[in-house]
Amino acid sequence: MLGRSLMLVCRHTVNTSTRQLSVTPAVCKVATATDPIQQLFVDKVRLYGQKSKAAGGKLVDATPEVEAKYAAEIDRVQKQFGAVSGEDFTKFPVFNFQDTELEPVGVTVETKADEVEEVAVEEQEVDNRPFFETS
Repeated sequence: MLGRSLMLVCRHTVNTSTRQLSVTPAVCKVATATDPIQQLFVDKVRLYGQKSKAAGGKLVDATPEVEAKYAAEIDRVQKQFGAVSGEDFTKFPVFNFQDTELEPVGVTVETKADEVEEVAVEEQEVDNRPFFETS
């Protein structure tokens, strides 16, 4: 029984280590494109990154027509949501939350004697009849 369990554990360990060692070279390999289409895609992504940096945060390769449509859309959104002039909708908003003042734990509440008497009178006036009447 113990021999069989030990043999299963050894077999599992060998299988796991074989899988891990076979994956390690693929992970450590430097990312190079082996496919011409993959290389073309990587080149286009790098070119877009360069153009994006050169544009300075604006639209890349935008024609005046596209820029006009973009400005019109931003104006429409500002009117629709009531933006203050100069407010930039392309930036993430900044939230400022303030904590409310909490009372310390263990604070006793003092009640006036008149209030206690009024509550006692109201409790005496409550009808103590059962919810349903029995005949």
